[in-house]
Amino acid sequence: MANLYGLIFDVDGVIADTEAVNARASIKVFEDLFGIKGVKRQDFEAGLGRGAAEYVKAAARVHGLEMTEEQIKKATQLRQEYFLKILSEGPLPAFPGVSELIEEAMQREDFRVAIATSSTPEKSRAVLKSAKIPFQKMVYITGNDIKNKKPHPELFLVAAERMGIEPANCVVIEDAPNGVQAAKAAGARCIAVTNSTDAAKLSKADLICDSLEQIDIQKITELIQQT
Repeated sequence: MANLYGLIFDVDGVIADTEAVNARASIKVFEDLFGIKGVKRQDFEAGLGRGAAEYVKAAARVHGLEMTEEQIKKATQLRQEYFLKILSEGPLPAFPGVSELIEEAMQREDFRVAIATSSTPEKSRAVLKSAKIPFQKMVYITGNDIKNKKPHPELFLVAAERMGIEPANCVVIEDAPNGVQAAKAAGARCIAVTNSTDAAKLSKADLICDSLEQIDIQKITELIQQT
């Protein structure tokens, strides 16, 4: 049998520009729940890709806020509510090149495609539906399916296992340093796209691009086959 390859997509910041919506929702949480104004999108950067709790805690640290477990729980719940409300007000299209790359991979007999996100099922499904991604036809892993969040490799190890493909034969597409670290720790190749942060912070990836329009199945196959 010919080699099987895996293509694993993160959601936030890779499938669509959710980071702008995440930040907008989270900034509102800090104002409404804690009365803290002046929170900026970059305040959340240390928590990118690590799940809702770490995302919120990143900005809390920047603003000197010590949060209790109860406050973290309340903040992440409210953040998701605000996020879903913003999403319901208008569609969030897929980034250029995303749908085409997914479609190309799904048409290949030697490729399997997975969605692997630290986000919740509710939040990630809303994004995937809005971006018109056929996630029901793919392996689909969320933060609810794992114990350890990025930069731990569990998310991508589980995705590879469910696809039935060795991590070494997989490429993970990420947008955050924590995600790149997790992909490499899993033993997979990693393509980083500069949708959420600059290339210098993604330097551990095997390949860095500004848009998935620059990536096709041939490039992915070549990347996996490199020794």
